[in-house]
Amino acid sequence: MKIVVCVKQVPDTKGGVKFNPDGTLDRGAMLTIMNPDDKAGLEAALRLKDEYGAEVTVITMGLPKAEEVLREAMAMGADKGILVTDRVLGGADTWATSTTLAGAIRNLEYDLIITGRQAIDGDTAQVGPQISEHLGIPVISYAEDLKVEGNSVIVKRQYEDRYHMVKAQMPCLVTALAELNEPRYMTPGGIFDAFDAEITVWGRADLVDVDDANLGLKGSPTKIAKASDKVRKGAGEKVTPDSPEEAVSYIMDKLTTKHVI
Repeated sequence: MKIVVCVKQVPDTKGGVKFNPDGTLDRGAMLTIMNPDDKAGLEAALRLKDEYGAEVTVITMGLPKAEEVLREAMAMGADKGILVTDRVLGGADTWATSTTLAGAIRNLEYDLIITGRQAIDGDTAQVGPQISEHLGIPVISYAEDLKVEGNSVIVKRQYEDRYHMVKAQMPCLVTALAELNEPRYMTPGGIFDAFDAEITVWGRADLVDVDDANLGLKGSPTKIAKASDKVRKGAGEKVTPDSPEEAVSYIMDKLTTKHVI
């Protein structure tokens, strides 16, 4: 079994975010982590590797520093890392990102593609399903449990106040929730091996069956009108009740007025 896992290096929001003049994130100036949903997807792939001997290839698109998340993934147990980076790919929205990743994945053999549900720097949940559409394969989103039976993948899919059990024949794509599992830690030996491992680097010339009109900032139909790192909130309404009973009455009145209860 061959599994491709898409991961993204995202800003560590605890350290604050910074923006370029065009409204895109200044990724080179921020502390970064592996996107949590993607890490859960990676762990799912590694568990399939433990069970079936699958080969796990991790791929990311980003700045050269995004190599860091590939080495982290390899220190956790992934077999190969591929970095897709090129100046012409910068500023991509979900459409341009999915086009790029699909163009890179066409170079690979795969039975299963796993992505995170969404990235914490965008929260769109669009890239995974868009990749499946580009590649013409089935997609199961919002996976909170995953197993393989024969040539099929069976997913427990989160759906509002219930769940679906969905089965699809491979090759297919699954988007993972952070709640899917508890990702393993890097091992000391894995860290040393990952440090010495060779990362494959691809650029625009390595993408298969993509049009320049769909790449980078110029190929992104999403336009950002305004971006800011913090939204200031007003002080709100402050009250000083004379008794606990008066406080309860005030709160209940507000909840009723706003139709919360």
